[in-house]
Parts: sequence; C-alpha cells; structure tokens
Amino acid sequence: MLPASALQPYGRYVVNQEQNVELISSAVHFGFSFEGEECQIYATIPNPEGHNYLQYELDGVYQKRIKISGNSQEPIRITAPGAGTHTIWIYKATEAHTGPIGIQKIAAKNIKSIKKPTQPLIEFIGNSITCGAAADPSEVPCGTGVYHDQHNAYMAYGPRVARSLGANFILSSVSGIGIYRNWNSNGPTMPQVYEKLDFQDQNSKLWQFATFTPQVVSIALGTNDFSKGDGKKERLPFDSASFVSTYIRFVQVVKTKYPRAQIALLSSPMVNGSNRTLLQNCLTAVKQSTDTSYPADKPVALYFFRPMQARGCSGHPNVEDHAILAAELEPFFKQLLL
Repeated sequence: MLPASALQPYGRYVVNQEQNVELISSAVHFGFSFEGEECQIYATIPNPEGHNYLQYELDGVYQKRIKISGNSQEPIRITAPGAGTHTIWIYKATEAHTGPIGIQKIAAKNIKSIKKPTQPLIEFIGNSITCGAAADPSEVPCGTGVYHDQHNAYMAYGPRVARSLGANFILSSVSGIGIYRNWNSNGPTMPQVYEKLDFQDQNSKLWQFATFTPQVVSIALGTNDFSKGDGKKERLPFDSASFVSTYIRFVQVVKTKYPRAQIALLSSPMVNGSNRTLLQNCLTAVKQSTDTSYPADKPVALYFFRPMQARGCSGHPNVEDHAILAAELEPFFKQLLL
C-alpha cells in the first residue's frame, strides 16, 4: 500500500488535511512502479453528482482516459499484461476549474513511488488550447456531455513538445482566459489568477512557485482577448493598448517568480486574418518593452503559429491538430533549451 503522501506529483497539487493529494492543474502527474498484473488507485472528487478524468501511461505507452464518478466507492483497477515490474504514470486529463481529483492511496504488490527524472522544465501558460480542452470527442461526441468530457491534457501541444524534447512540463492554463479580458467577460484574467493555487480568483491559497524552476516559460494568451464572445453580451472592440500594457506587467510578474527563466510568447493558431497580424504586432511590442527593461536577461523569444482550421469541438484543435502544433513548435523550443 502506498499512501498518497508518498507520491511525488509534478504540476500544481496540494496535500490536504486528510493527507490526500489533490491534483489541481491540467496534466499534473505522478508515477509509481509495482509488481504483478494489477494495481488499485483510490481516487475521489468533491462533487458526488459530478465526474472527472485521469489518464495514464503503462510501461511508457499511453493507454486511455479513466472516468471518475463522484459517487463511486470502488478503486480504479489498472491491469498490466503479465507479471513482472510495471511502471505507471497517472495524469489529470482536465483543468483546474474542473475541480481537484483527490488521491487517497494506491494498492499493489511491491509498490514504489517514482520521482520525475531531472530534465529541463517548460511551464506552459495558456487558455483552453493549452489545456487540451475540446480536443478529444472519441468517447463523448462534441456538443454532448459537459465541457470537460472532451479534455485531453496529455495530448495537448505542450506535453507533446516536452516529451519529444526529453523535458519535463507543467501546465498553467484556464479555458476562456485572456490577458486583459476573457472569452465572454472582463475577468478574472490570467494576471489576476496566476498566483492562486487553483487559478480561482476567490481562493486565498497561493501556489508556491519555488516548488519548480522552469528553464523556459511559454505564454500563449490572446485568443480570448480577440474573441467576439457569445454575441449576446456587450463586447467592446479589441484594445491593443490595454492588451500590450497588461501583458508587459504579467511578464514582469512571471520574471519575479522565475528570474532566470527564458520567456517565450506564442501567438494563436485560432486567430486569423487581420487580427493575426495585430496579435503578432502586440506580442512584438511586449517583447521590445521587456527586452529594454531587462537588458541583462535573455531576450524574449517569439513564435507565430501558422494559421489552422481547427477540427476539434467548438473550433478548438483536436488531438491530431495538437500533434501538428507540437511538430511546428519542436524546433523553436529545442533552441530555447540549448
């Protein structure tokens, strides 16, 4: 039996009063090894009426998502093909706003917690695209179920890039969020929630940034600032001055958390036409201002996505689109990790 407190998660998490590990951020993950053909994971969620998703790798090969129902009393059973020693990595498939997934304990023969190998770390800050939201309708078709039924954080571009480059990753991402305004509201935006443990404005608990030290911090925000919203709520035209000034201040906050990290600003594969050019110009202005303010630091890196006609739910990239985005980004991040 392995108590949750012995796990070594990677990403945003907290050990609660019951000594359970609450998995919070998209793709937060932990590993363990065991002997034999089965292990049992005791997991809970706060909402007895709700559900959430984990996903896992077995012996280095991705398997599938696992649905956790709020009223379930049974452990999750994972079977391995045959005896011997096996390695499992468990990932949270959904984002922080979906609610935490609590891990109580894991039962198996000769079970041992695994620590992530020491590798360069990339933190990916972003919106629903970075979450891998609306990307995987393989079990629940688009337009049915609830929003997080199509989340697949493991297959999002960030984790894919990191795996291909032999890097570690953490995702700091919230669907619908922007720099100075969100998809259909004026806030709370990423600069307002980034320091909160679970990216929720009302939460007094702060994330302990000293837990991980990224070599690169990738920021991909702007899609929602440019959004027209739902067409019902009043929406002012995009304000480039507000966007740039707020973005500059946010980069300064990130630099206070990770003074040595290389900052990378990504555009959006979903912003096209004249807005695409405007977003690129805004990001260039953020870079120029930041580089001037921090002359001793590595210059801010910029990456502008090729336009994409996304094939996932509600205009988002699907799992295959994320593979395309990751392949596009690999050379860029490879250079940053040198």
